Amino acid sequence: MKVLVVNSGSSSIKYQVFEMPEAKVAAKGLLERIGENESKLKHTGNEKTKEITKAIKDHAEGMNLIFSMLLDSEYGVIKDISEITAVGHRIVHGGEAFTKSTLIDDSVIKEIENYTELSPLHNPANLVGINACKELLKNAKMVACFDTSFHQTMPEHAYMYALPYEYYKKYKVRRYGFHGTSHKYVYGEALKVLNKASANVIVCHLGNGASVCAIQQGKSIDTSMGLTPLEGLVMGTRSGDMDPAIVTYIMDKTGASTKEMNDILNKKSGLLGISEISNDMRNILVEEKNGNKQAKLALDMFCYRVKKYIGSYIAALGKVDAIVFTGGIGENDPHIRHRILDNMQAFGIEIDDEKNSSARNCAPFASSNAKIDLLVIATDEEKAIAIDTYELAK
Repeated sequence: MKVLVVNSGSSSIKYQVFEMPEAKVAAKGLLERIGENESKLKHTGNEKTKEITKAIKDHAEGMNLIFSMLLDSEYGVIKDISEITAVGHRIVHGGEAFTKSTLIDDSVIKEIENYTELSPLHNPANLVGINACKELLKNAKMVACFDTSFHQTMPEHAYMYALPYEYYKKYKVRRYGFHGTSHKYVYGEALKVLNKASANVIVCHLGNGASVCAIQQGKSIDTSMGLTPLEGLVMGTRSGDMDPAIVTYIMDKTGASTKEMNDILNKKSGLLGISEISNDMRNILVEEKNGNKQAKLALDMFCYRVKKYIGSYIAALGKVDAIVFTGGIGENDPHIRHRILDNMQAFGIEIDDEKNSSARNCAPFASSNAKIDLLVIATDEEKAIAIDTYELAK
């Protein structure tokens, strides 16, 4: 079976075609700048890559271009569009309605629409991707895979905010958590490395967007992101946790509108806001080495916040079998991993620096004296979506 995985953004479509059940990637690509004069597609199939620059007015036209490449005699991997029998769609926000991936019908689409207020940048774009694929693939089964569903096992005391309860009843104001597809996948891969059927694991998904998840015997019991992906860690451009009174204080002082304040918190804060250099960890590390004090402060804040969440989740779990690092930063930066975990011996955390410096996918890097295993595991959200889609579609 060939399964297409689609991650539709507001102006982009990321896609992969998997041969199932092997979960082998047959083709992949990224179409960016949809709606602009120079949209760009980078497509890889048959071990060849082609780049196309042309105006693409909307997602429907974008999907047509993508399928033309999938059918291409040189770069394609299918001979007929009917070979794609199922499509898995990444959906950012499923609220309380979805606890797992599900086949898409009219009622599911309606529920996704209901949560657009909580995810105004993502859910509408996800729906556009669904509709575009439905138009082209009339006989294929569509599956929705939600970033939020894995965290629906959080207990009430973990997901509720200490606000008037009516806001929850009327507006569903609560913590939902995100990166759930990644956290679930990485947990499963960690069990293979640990050779255990279940375990208590803390997963640190560290990239431009970042979150930590406490997983108890396969269930998410807490995670750092909240109602939106803004809560929690210091991220590339997001502020993470802070005193909420800061928002009204800055708005009073500057006259910023709610939209402007939202942009400040989501797009101008985090590593970028503190360093005033970049949201890219690599650039900030270079500047720190050059003696830039704001770069050092940004890195100190990033690592300290992750360390605090790890400590709090050790307390929440009681017993921890492993701490796992994933995401662009978590997988590729041993210096940041060391900086986060340094001086935590009291918790049973000890790093083997030599192992850490060379740790790659599925690699342990704890010292022989450590009581908690430390792992680097590469996340693969597209593969996780493909597996869920295959299981539901077959």
